[in-house]
Amino acid sequence: MAKVHLVDGTFELFRAYFGAPSARSPDGQEVGATRGLLRSMLSLLRDPEVTHVACAFDTVIESFRNEMFEGYKRGDGLEPELWEQFPLAERGCAALGLVVWGMTEFEADDALATGAARYGADPAVEQVVLCSPDKDLAQCVQGERIVTLDRVRRTRRDESAVWEKFGVGPASIPDYLGLVGDAADGIPGIPGWGAKSTATLLAHYTHLEQIPDDPEAWAVKVRGARRLAENLAAERDEAALYKQLAILRTDVPLAEDLEALRWTGVREDALGAFCEEIGDARLLESIPR
Repeated sequence: MAKVHLVDGTFELFRAYFGAPSARSPDGQEVGATRGLLRSMLSLLRDPEVTHVACAFDTVIESFRNEMFEGYKRGDGLEPELWEQFPLAERGCAALGLVVWGMTEFEADDALATGAARYGADPAVEQVVLCSPDKDLAQCVQGERIVTLDRVRRTRRDESAVWEKFGVGPASIPDYLGLVGDAADGIPGIPGWGAKSTATLLAHYTHLEQIPDDPEAWAVKVRGARRLAENLAAERDEAALYKQLAILRTDVPLAEDLEALRWTGVREDALGAFCEEIGDARLLESIPR
């Protein structure tokens, strides 16, 4: 049975940029994050449970969501030495023998959500593991079949763990983020709506559209109910938009079937040339055979 690991390459590259030592290629380009990313991927590939892998990147930071909401996250202010490594990171992962999804219209998380839906429905798949700490990917979780994995904290979340963490189930995660907000994506949320009150209401109503305007009609009690109700009633349209921004797409046109994701080893010639390009011959010494 296949165990599919879908990796948030954008997060991994950011993590490496801020965590790995700086390094320069023979031609002077900063490549420290790329080196760190490749070592992180090799660490993943050494796990015998990892049989099928794909890695998704935000080839451009902006997506269709920027047309929906001006305040949505943008690439403005991104460190040039980080931004310039995105093409390198994608080529490096491909040289490792990984399927790479470079996103332009969509986001990396949309590719991961599409892959989770597609491969999670395949009877030949034992489990899909979404390797990312992003909160929005919790909406993809299904029982123990589709789970998320924060590789930094080594935290794996199945459906029961999503309930434990957020106080709501996967189906309510976009509603939760629409109300509470998500600073990482530039979603402001609704004033006054914190994690606890939002979870209490969504645990009962599931979706924000089902929450009555009149707090006297609420079937559960929360602190400051009247103020929360007033703020939501005044910003129903905004809440609906924020929720829509948080809903991940599952219709990204990914070309690969399950077998295409099977990791069969690195592309030795391509990886050798790439390591020479970034000045990292030592990477070749750590390749799993």
